[in-house]
Amino acid sequence: MTAETLPRKNAPSTTPAALGLGDRPAKAGPDDPAATHVRVKLDVEIRALLAHEPGTKSGADPEDLHQMRVALRRMRSVLKLSGRLVGPDAEPVRAELGWLGQSLGDVRDYDVLIGHLREVVAEFEVRDQPAARRLVSKFVTERGVAKRRLTRALTSPRYASMLQDIGRLARQPATVEAEESPQTSADLVAGLAKPHRKLAKAVKALPSDPPDDDLHALRIYGKKLRYAAEMAKPAAKKKQAERIQRLIKATKNFQTVLGDHQDACVAADRMRGVVASVDAEIAFIAGRIAEKELLRRAEVRAVWRDVWAEVDAAAQAVSPRI
Repeated sequence: MTAETLPRKNAPSTTPAALGLGDRPAKAGPDDPAATHVRVKLDVEIRALLAHEPGTKSGADPEDLHQMRVALRRMRSVLKLSGRLVGPDAEPVRAELGWLGQSLGDVRDYDVLIGHLREVVAEFEVRDQPAARRLVSKFVTERGVAKRRLTRALTSPRYASMLQDIGRLARQPATVEAEESPQTSADLVAGLAKPHRKLAKAVKALPSDPPDDDLHALRIYGKKLRYAAEMAKPAAKKKQAERIQRLIKATKNFQTVLGDHQDACVAADRMRGVVASVDAEIAFIAGRIAEKELLRRAEVRAVWRDVWAEVDAAAQAVSPRI
C-alpha cells in the first residue's frame, strides 16, 4: 500500500480486465469451497464499484455514489467476516476500503440530507421558500468541499493501488486444490450464526428507550448480517437458499427502518447546529425542520422492535442453531 500523493489528472476509470479479472463475473455453487465464494463475491462487488465510478466522479446522479459505496461496504463486510479464507492481505485491503469509504460516506451523507431537506421544505409556505433555499444552499456548499476531497481520492495512486490489491484477492486460483482453506460452502451458511448472535445480543442489551447511537449500531449489525446472508445464499441448497432470501429481505427492511431513524437524528442535529450561525429567517426554518425530524424519529422508535422480531424469526428459520 502506498501513501496518498498527488492525484492523477483526468485519470481514466479502471476496468475489470486491468485488474486481471475475466470478461464476466465468476460464479460459485453449493459444491465449491468457501474461499471460492468469497472470491466470487469480491469479483462481483469490485465490478459494481468500477461500474459506478465514472458517475461518482461526474456527480451527475447521486445514485452512482450510493451504489459505489454499497459495493465497497459489501467488500469490507466480506473481508471482515471471511477474509482469512483468501489470505493475509485481506485485512490491509479492508483497511484501505475503509479509507475510501470515509470520503464516499461524507458525500453520501450530504446527498441524503440535501435530498430530504428539499422534500421537507417543498411543503412550506411560499413566504418561507427563500429562507429555505438559503438553508439548503449552505449544505450544498459544504457538499462541494466533500466532493472535491472524494475526487482527489478517486484520482490518487493510493486508490489505483487499492483496486489492484482487490483484484488479486478476487482472482480465482488455477485449480481448486490451490485453495488452502478446508472450509466448505456449508460453513458459510453456518457462519450466519455469528452476526445474528451479535445483533441479538445487542438488541437484548438495550433499555426500553435506547440512545440514538445504540440504534445506529444495531443498523450496522443488521447490515453485516444481511451481507453475510447475501454471500451464503449461493452456497446453500434450494430450500435453505429460499429461507436465506427471507432473511435478506427482513434485514433489508430492518436497515431501512433504522436508517430512517438515523437520518432523522442527523437532520435534527444539523438543524440545531446551524441556528447560531444563520439569520432569524433561516433559524425559523431550521426549527420547523427539526420538529418534523423529531416526530419521524419517534415514529420509528414505536415500530423497530417489531421489525427486529421478523429478522430474528427469519434467522431462526435458516437454522435452529442460529
